[in-house]
Amino acid sequence: MDKELIGKVALVTGGTKGIGRAIAERLSEAGAIVAVTARRRPAETQPKHHFIAADLTIASETDKVVNEINEKFGSIDILVNNMGGSASPSGGFAALTDEHWENDLQVNLQSAVRIDRAILPQLVEKKSGVIIHISSVTGTLPVYQSLGGYAAAKAALNNYSKSLSKEFSPKGIRVAAVSPGMVKTDTMDAYLQSLAETSGLDVEQVTQNLMDSLGGIPLGRMALPGEIAELVGFLVSPKASYITGVNYIIDGGSNPSL
Repeated sequence: MDKELIGKVALVTGGTKGIGRAIAERLSEAGAIVAVTARRRPAETQPKHHFIAADLTIASETDKVVNEINEKFGSIDILVNNMGGSASPSGGFAALTDEHWENDLQVNLQSAVRIDRAILPQLVEKKSGVIIHISSVTGTLPVYQSLGGYAAAKAALNNYSKSLSKEFSPKGIRVAAVSPGMVKTDTMDAYLQSLAETSGLDVEQVTQNLMDSLGGIPLGRMALPGEIAELVGFLVSPKASYITGVNYIIDGGSNPSL
């Protein structure tokens, strides 16, 4: 792999497991200095990644992250907003309280807005930088039975990403979104197990039902985290210098339109 990111400092939020960890490893392999955040330090951390414990739904925690990276490495060149998820119950609209909606919006939208706000001034000053928001295919294909609030927040993130791109691309900053479909991670495995316990079905049937609700997956399987990371690695590289304001859906062919 070309060391095309040597000299660049990258921050990957939610970067200690699943897609985030794969992205952090991919950027490290390309030569970047990588900082990762999560609410808690995992049992195993990559020694080559600078870990910062932070809850990015809290404004002061966001400032702590940015200040620590600036003090240690100078400034940030690449931001991958991978933090996301949902603890809301299944059961459709009636199962969601105000608190569920607020939590989904905070984790999947407001955390990205908050850290973008903290980092953009330094990117504007340098007249360069890349921001990638990790969204979800549910932002365009909502799964209302179990991910209504999450899907709405990701749809908002897609719109926000486009807005940010239109405002800051003229200032030298590229902004794009990446929307994975089903990805084989520990979080996905736990989610499917939870659905199986709730529905009384086995995990294999629940997995197939979820694939069907997304219109099926022509490739017949979930993505691997490394496959998502490869796309992100390209998008933050100089090879993607003319790409901005786009939402890349990477879902094995589920989306019914081009």
